[in-house]
Parts: sequence; structure tokens; C-alpha cells
Amino acid sequence: MSTNEGTIQSDPLSGLEGALNSAGKTLGDATANARESAKIAARKVKEKASSGVYNAAYGVSFGVVFAAVFLVELLPENNVVRRGLEDGAEAGFDSAIAKAELARARRRPYIEKPAA
Repeated sequence: MSTNEGTIQSDPLSGLEGALNSAGKTLGDATANARESAKIAARKVKEKASSGVYNAAYGVSFGVVFAAVFLVELLPENNVVRRGLEDGAEAGFDSAIAKAELARARRRPYIEKPAA
């Protein structure tokens, strides 16, 4: 049998199979790396978005409160708008404290007192 006959009679896909297995491993590694990179990128985007939302809420809150306090200081002592802003701010503060205390009380477990 000559060299040409041996080449023709051998399996022509045997070399291709090894190459495909190698490529499959490389593709699997690339997929795993891409998945890990996507997870890291998503985590960073979430952190930045969260930070942006926090800063926006902080800015709005600060702007509203600062403007109200500034307006109150510009108004005369006996002005009804000034008194309304002051009373509304005090009521809002009291309500926030009451809601915070209620939430804190709900988180604490109820402990029954022993009968005397």
C-alpha cells in the first residue's frame, strides 16, 4: 500500500474530532469567563445605580427642607405661612418618630410577663 492509499483509507475526520474537542474546551472556558465578567459588571452597575438613586433622594430631601427653612427665616414671626410651615414640620417629625418606634416595637419579640 502506498502512502497515498493509506491516507485515503484512513478516517478523514479523526484529526478534526481532536480539534473540535480542543475548541469545545476553549469555548467552554470563554463562556465561563464571560459569565463571570457579566456578573461582576452587573454588580457594579447595581451599586452605581443604587448610589445614584440615594444621591438623588438625598438631594431632593435636602433641597425641600433647606428651601422651607430658608423661607421660614425670611418670613416675619407672626406670618400664617411661617406658622403653618413650622407646625407642619413639627407634626411630620413627630409622626416619623412614632412610625419608627412602632416599627421597632414590631421587630422586638413579645415577652410575656410572669403573673405576680
